[in-house]
Amino acid sequence: MKRKQKNPAPAGQTPNTKLQAPSAKSGAAAQGKPTMNAKPPTGPAKAGTTSDGKLPKGVATEIKAVTTSGDRDKLKDKAGDGEETKHAAELTTAHPPTGDGFPVVGIGASAGGLAAFEALFAHMPADSGTGIAFVIVQHLDPDHKSILTELVRRYTKLRVFQVEDGMKIEPNCAYIIRPNKDLMLTDSKLHLVEPGSRRGLRLPIDFFFRSLAQERGEQSIGVILSGNGTDGTLGLRAIKEAGGMAVVQDPQSAEYDGMPRSAIASGLADYVLPPEEMPAQLIEYVKRTSPFKPGGPSPAPPDVSGWVLKIMALLRSHTGHDFSHYKQNTIRRRVERRMVVNQIDTFDHYVRVLRQNPAELDILFRELLIGVTGFFRDIPAFEAVRDLALPAMMNERPQGSPIRIWVPGCSTGEEAYSLAMLIHEKAEKIGHDFVVTIFATDIDHDSIEKARAGLYPASIAADVAPERLQRFFTHEDKDFYRVKKTLRDQLIFAEQDVIKDPPFSKLDLVSCRNMLIYMEPILQKRLLPLFHYALLPSGFLLLGNSESVGEFTNLFTPVERKWKLYRRKDLTIGMLPMHQMSAPAERHQHALVSAINEGKDRKTSLREVTEKLLLRNYAPACVAVNEHGDILYIHGRSGKYLELPSGDASLNIVRAAREGLKIELANGLRRVLAQRQPVRYENLEVRTNGGFEKVNVTLELAEGAAPGMVVITFQEPSPREPAKAAPDKAYPRERAPRAGSPPDEKDKHIANLERELRVKSETLQTTIEELETSNEELKSTNEELQSTNEELQSTNEELETSKEELQSVNEELVTVNSELQQKMEGLSRANNDMNNLLAGTGIGMLFVDHQLRIQRFTPATTEIINLIQTDIGRPVSDLVSNLASYDRLGHDVKAVLDTLIPRETEVQTTNGHWYLMRILPYRTLENVIEGAVLTFVDIAAQKKAEAQFRVLSSELEQRVKERVAETEKVNEKLQREISHRQETERRRATDIAALIHLHDMTRQRAGQDWRQKGFQAALDAAVELTRADMGTLQVYDEKSKSLRLAAQSGFKLSVATQFTEVTDKSGTSCAEALRKGQRVLAEDVTQSDCFKNSPALPILQGAGVRAVQSTPVLSRQGRVLGIFSTHWKQPHKPDEDTLRLLDLLARQLADLIEQPKMEDRR
Repeated sequence: MKRKQKNPAPAGQTPNTKLQAPSAKSGAAAQGKPTMNAKPPTGPAKAGTTSDGKLPKGVATEIKAVTTSGDRDKLKDKAGDGEETKHAAELTTAHPPTGDGFPVVGIGASAGGLAAFEALFAHMPADSGTGIAFVIVQHLDPDHKSILTELVRRYTKLRVFQVEDGMKIEPNCAYIIRPNKDLMLTDSKLHLVEPGSRRGLRLPIDFFFRSLAQERGEQSIGVILSGNGTDGTLGLRAIKEAGGMAVVQDPQSAEYDGMPRSAIASGLADYVLPPEEMPAQLIEYVKRTSPFKPGGPSPAPPDVSGWVLKIMALLRSHTGHDFSHYKQNTIRRRVERRMVVNQIDTFDHYVRVLRQNPAELDILFRELLIGVTGFFRDIPAFEAVRDLALPAMMNERPQGSPIRIWVPGCSTGEEAYSLAMLIHEKAEKIGHDFVVTIFATDIDHDSIEKARAGLYPASIAADVAPERLQRFFTHEDKDFYRVKKTLRDQLIFAEQDVIKDPPFSKLDLVSCRNMLIYMEPILQKRLLPLFHYALLPSGFLLLGNSESVGEFTNLFTPVERKWKLYRRKDLTIGMLPMHQMSAPAERHQHALVSAINEGKDRKTSLREVTEKLLLRNYAPACVAVNEHGDILYIHGRSGKYLELPSGDASLNIVRAAREGLKIELANGLRRVLAQRQPVRYENLEVRTNGGFEKVNVTLELAEGAAPGMVVITFQEPSPREPAKAAPDKAYPRERAPRAGSPPDEKDKHIANLERELRVKSETLQTTIEELETSNEELKSTNEELQSTNEELQSTNEELETSKEELQSVNEELVTVNSELQQKMEGLSRANNDMNNLLAGTGIGMLFVDHQLRIQRFTPATTEIINLIQTDIGRPVSDLVSNLASYDRLGHDVKAVLDTLIPRETEVQTTNGHWYLMRILPYRTLENVIEGAVLTFVDIAAQKKAEAQFRVLSSELEQRVKERVAETEKVNEKLQREISHRQETERRRATDIAALIHLHDMTRQRAGQDWRQKGFQAALDAAVELTRADMGTLQVYDEKSKSLRLAAQSGFKLSVATQFTEVTDKSGTSCAEALRKGQRVLAEDVTQSDCFKNSPALPILQGAGVRAVQSTPVLSRQGRVLGIFSTHWKQPHKPDEDTLRLLDLLARQLADLIEQPKMEDRR
């Protein structure tokens, strides 16, 4: 049904009409549309069956409930016809939607759905007057929060909600599914259901569409938008079966056309439109389907049946198939639906369109072929076949025997293939090979062609167990499964009209599920005898859950009542009632009667002629009947004893018996069948046309004939035969003796009356016993019905609370969720900014994982380590670096990952360039270590300054005595120059002041207390560099594992003594720096986390401290040697230049602290 239909014009206007013309490749029937012999919809079996053929617990219950909902049309048809047949009484009780409320539109989409949502809702008015509710089911990433609700709100004025469990659905609103949830609609409420699996096969669109069809029926509308895969196709089938409408996005307008093309190929789409044209069509459709609203189909006129007959005649003429005995309500509903789709208001107009447009006749024909098939639908029914029918077929058959099965109304073949899989598994289990032939027939050519191809969408994985998929199917083109040749060769698909074409014969099983329910009783009564004829004497018949053999209990005996599995009764000879006979049934009857007349074609002998003459002239009249009393054969003239009753034609012996024989024949038939002994009645009075005649009746079993066959003989009493009295004999009714009759005549009359009374008493007693038996059977039946009702109630409760549906997400490995695309754009921009930032800073950065494999690097890194883009993923130890005298890169990175302690090393390249290499753990926002990051900071300028500093210091040390004056003059000159420069020049003066302090510190090394004075000089330099008010220098003591105060500046002694000894557990900035090995800066001690709840905070506040920085003094190996801190009386944050100079001062202090150790080594 591939076509693009935009606002169809009135179908009678041929030039402009856009009716749905069939396509050879994508006709509705070709893609799984049901046929006249096809099945009604059911929900999918959620998980198929296991490899040993057993079915998962709870699956059968759920499927049964969904099947019941799928049978709504069947129940409507039956109720609407007003017929009180036996079949109607046996239907499963279900209540179709009443039509109250408002329509609900289910919208399914996947990849590319965001743009389609925008186009659809941007053209949907906030209040269209139709009160439509929208439910959006989008394939969402289960691991991320969805912002789809916020995005849809931008496009529409409708109220948009993200679904909460139990949320009541309201018109003029849109509801969005939550991530990692399935959605179902029950009792006008949306319920969130946990998916059966976190990843893998999940079909949330199919799941919701089925519940939508079950809940809303004809008020359900399914819309399929952009996406890959086949999710939504099976759900659309359920909606179409319930009488709803299907709309599919035009594949040319979809970003991803997998889902739209799958839906179109199935032949289910009523409209194929771009999203922006869908709102107008939805509104028009809803207005026309609303009862008694302007523009909707007018109420059916009194002579609507006449129009339906005309339409049936056109269909019969065009297709060759007669729908006259199809359920009229079903036909009428389907016709009215086509009128709504084509915007036609009257039946007269539609008939004219059908006459002018053969394409519309084809579409209507496919609409009438109701039903949806599926693999292993109603799994308990297949269990019954597996456990009851197949063992009876296979266990006593020799190896290589044939097994023949017929599946009439096979549609697209799923049920036939399911039976083939069951037989294959069962035969393998018992270790036998059989020649299996399954005849699968249907009247729809396109459906048969699809069944022959054996190609099905990937969504069948929801119905077929993984073991069976792997064993019996091959996966093709990602979105399809094809039946393997070994299984396909067992099936023969053919076009056949089961109503008029000859049946197959010698069958072991006929599976005709949910076909009879769509037919009038007259067709049902023709087909059941036909199936009896087609089956072998021990063959089985499988019907749908809502079907039964009705009055044909003489042909079939139930094997499994609940799932409607029957076994054929063996009737060796006999004749079916005339009103039940079709052409094959007539042949069946002739075949049965021929069993009595064997040898008829042989040359008649003299003996046979003589015997026939004697039988005809002297043998009494006799009748052969079965256990039900149906007449099978009549010999002789029986008109005096039997006559055809008025009303429906019937050949039952009791109904045909004349007055005086009915009670005796009924009692005698029961007695002879129960006692297996002949029964004889003498001198019975039979009313004839001229009065009463006496007759002797004998009933006895016919030996050697069919089981239950009884021969009844009628013989006139001999004139000389006296009346005998016996308990089991009936006596003629005597007239009362006249007054004055002799006493012996009166006594005789009284005796006859007493005997007759005994016979009547026996008859009454038998009748009472039969009534008691019937009453017991009725009680048993009532108990079974009560049990069934409880099971149905339990099933309904299970469905309402079920949270274990197996669903699928076919898109997660193919496309990125449309909702995340906007996030990705933002991330892409941020990534671009970050790349430009890293490239612009000129800092080399290298990222590695736990296995030291390179993950990412900046361009500046290539000057230090020989890297190209293809090196990503290689271990860093395998690369050749430009570093001189440094080969511990891999070792140091691994050490940082093991200890999580950052490392800092100065490295030099082979061309003499210096870098400060820092190795730090790579932490995520969740504080998870995922590797390490290496940074290379260019410190060539610092190194050059250090070299100059060392030269200058050496010169100053040598010439200090003779050139002090000159140095002071230089210093004053420098100070004057710096004071006239800008702020940057002031920083240089500070650098020189720091050099002087360092010089003093170096000069004082000649004294005994040079080390203490050096500490004090360094601290004074730090205070001056940072323009601080106070400062402390603490040296780390290895023994006590604590910091000991070495120098202080600006603090009162009482305050300074509080910091004499500090551990890493103390709540101070120096303790924090000791613990982390990094500088700690508190711009405001009252707001800093490191002083939160610290006992040191009141002490600092008492000393007037508001800001503090603590810089660690690190050895060349990265060990903490000490901490020097500077304090300000106002909130303060040092600039980067100041911090850089503090780092230089820290290195000099490290040398000062380690000097004694170095001298000790010497």
